Amino acid sequence: MAEPMTKARYAQYIAAFNDSDFPGFGKFYADDVVLELPVRTLKGRDAILDFYRVVKEKQKIRETLTVKECVIDGNVMAVDVETEFHATVDAPDFVVRPMKRGESIHSESFIFYTIRDGKFAHIRATRFKML
Repeated sequence: MAEPMTKARYAQYIAAFNDSDFPGFGKFYADDVVLELPVRTLKGRDAILDFYRVVKEKQKIRETLTVKECVIDGNVMAVDVETEFHATVDAPDFVVRPMKRGESIHSESFIFYTIRDGKFAHIRATRFKML
């Protein structure tokens, strides 16, 4: 039986994501996970990991998530999260907007998860406001 999603497990996911530990946060995704972002929809664990490799490794954007609220009810979870995008080099093609080295963007987002067998099967994220 799969380990259920808990706030402690979600904290492990966030820590791995913030550390750019791709195997660490990738293990939380179902093989057929769907991620709906404001800018695009990604299908499958590999597509999501490839997307974040471009953002984090190629564009040199450090993305840090800070969880404000997290509610889990069975196989659904809702999270209110603050995000900081920090450019370590110029990133003229960054998905949110072009960024200069040293610049940061702060936002607050809501993320809704559907969980299957202890993994994220569907993720819907929407930006609530820029901070």
